[in-house]
Amino acid sequence: MAWGEFKDTAAERRLFQRRAVVMLVLVLLMMIGLLARMYQLQIVEHEIYTTLSDKNRVQVQSVPPPRGLVYDRNNLLLAENRPVFSLTLVPERVAGMEATLARLSEILDIAEEDVERFKRRLREPRRPFQEIPLSYDLGEEEIARMAVHRHEFPGVEVRAELVRYYPHSELTAHALGFVGRINREELQRIDPVNYAGTNYIGKSGIERFYEQVLHGTVGYQHVETNARGRILRVLERVNPVPGEDLQLHLDLRLQRKAYQLLEGRRGAIVAIEPETGGILALASVPGFDANKFVTGISVEEYRNLSTDIDKPLFNRALRGQYPPGSTIKPMMAIAALDSGVTNRERRIWDPGYFQLREGGRRFRNWNRSGDGWVDLKYSMARSNDVYFYEVGVEMGVSVMSEYLAHFGFGEDATLDVSGALSGLLPTADWKRAARNEPWYPGDSVNMSIGQGFMLATPLQLATATTLIANRGVWVEPRLLKDIRGDRSVDEFLPSETHEPLILKNPDDWEYVVDTMEEVMHGARGTARSSGQGASYRMAGKTGTAQVFSLGEDEEYDEEQIKERLRDHALFVGFAPSDNPKIAVAVIVENGGGGSSTAAPVARALFDAWLEELPATEQSSVISQVNPEEGR
Repeated sequence: MAWGEFKDTAAERRLFQRRAVVMLVLVLLMMIGLLARMYQLQIVEHEIYTTLSDKNRVQVQSVPPPRGLVYDRNNLLLAENRPVFSLTLVPERVAGMEATLARLSEILDIAEEDVERFKRRLREPRRPFQEIPLSYDLGEEEIARMAVHRHEFPGVEVRAELVRYYPHSELTAHALGFVGRINREELQRIDPVNYAGTNYIGKSGIERFYEQVLHGTVGYQHVETNARGRILRVLERVNPVPGEDLQLHLDLRLQRKAYQLLEGRRGAIVAIEPETGGILALASVPGFDANKFVTGISVEEYRNLSTDIDKPLFNRALRGQYPPGSTIKPMMAIAALDSGVTNRERRIWDPGYFQLREGGRRFRNWNRSGDGWVDLKYSMARSNDVYFYEVGVEMGVSVMSEYLAHFGFGEDATLDVSGALSGLLPTADWKRAARNEPWYPGDSVNMSIGQGFMLATPLQLATATTLIANRGVWVEPRLLKDIRGDRSVDEFLPSETHEPLILKNPDDWEYVVDTMEEVMHGARGTARSSGQGASYRMAGKTGTAQVFSLGEDEEYDEEQIKERLRDHALFVGFAPSDNPKIAVAVIVENGGGGSSTAAPVARALFDAWLEELPATEQSSVISQVNPEEGR
């Protein structure tokens, strides 16, 4: 058979054509499908995929506001913000946390304590993608090292942030308080939006009380990042609103003077401006460096502070509750006069002791030989105990407690002083509830001279003294003087609640002030040596508070008593007595007599405020302060 009989060229051509058409249709269908899909992605779903793409490329970051600054009454800076470079990690972007920490420790000098602190914060609740600091305040050399190895550590950055700084830390620690890192409890109660990006919050004092004013309003920015999450550029930014700056009544010069006067001792000084109630000085000695608490104090440093026998962390001015001793006598004099228990002419016989009944216990006067016949003015100047024993028993606990409550004892009468305690103003009901015992006349004897159950803080004593200086007009102590911005002081400063103390005979105020002048300027005044040579008249009262009780016939021998069991020395007073510009309360722990230890401190403070400090040109002080500094 011939070859040509088997080959059908036409049939093969038709088969090829059919196959080509089928393939062409398939290719066209695929092209149409591809074009349709491209149309859907590029046109129909363009915005969706652009948004998804931007989420990988563009991020929204919170911009924390600069914290408001704090100034004293003369515009001296008390709390500012300084830039600090910190090493931070975003756990969600770190692959292999343990290995990363180990490698970082090889490159930088990171303390083991910092690593442990970081791990604790890593376990605590936090915001997603929140940076956690590992090491603070990096030096230039450490920053340079991290720049060289930056590509090796995704999720690790060197961040610049503004951190609170107290230039006069030890002087102002107890008055201002301090800020610290936000903890778990605070994270639950703060506004998560406004505090996004904020790492620090007020922990105590003014920093805590005015947190809302000082913090400001958060801002935000859109940033473009690479695959490792590093910022390439800022696309859009809404600036944060800085916190408001505060001006306090506190005078740094007087605060420094108070610390100098108590140097080497333990004690507290509170000075108040009677006209405004502004706290001019609030010193608790010894103090501490508040800057150590801002970024996190080391365990060893905190242990040293908390176990220090002198208790530098304890705010004696606000939380030290002491028997007020004889400093309570001016207030008792007002109570006795206004209640009608005594008058200006009444005289009481002092044989050196007082007895509730014949043959009963003898409550001793500090002058064991007695002062003979004494009236109220002499008793105040001489600090005679027997006179006040007598009128205290006649008044009874109800009358004494009622009048002392008008002076602010037994309560926190301050407006914005965070952490102040209320002391203890005993009553018959209190003793029955606390001790399951009735109130005895002997309890009234002790209370009449500020001993027994009664306890008061130095701030309370200064507040009560200010009421006498103002002749019954209440001014509740406050630290805030002004807010520099659009916000009003009245918006944040609590309203005053105390009514004036109106006496049946308003002249009794002047009479009691005269008796306090006798303490400082009288021939038998207990603090006459501190009043000598003054160019102004001052009113005051010394006091001595026992740390432990003596037996009925036991005598006090200071030389044989351990130093920390010796009496506390106290003083309250104001000056000038006719137009008071300053009222003070001083306590020197285990200082002995109030006349020999506490009164000279108060006199030096009076001299500083009335004669030395006003001579300082405040304008020159103000000119040295740049309002934008520390932002």
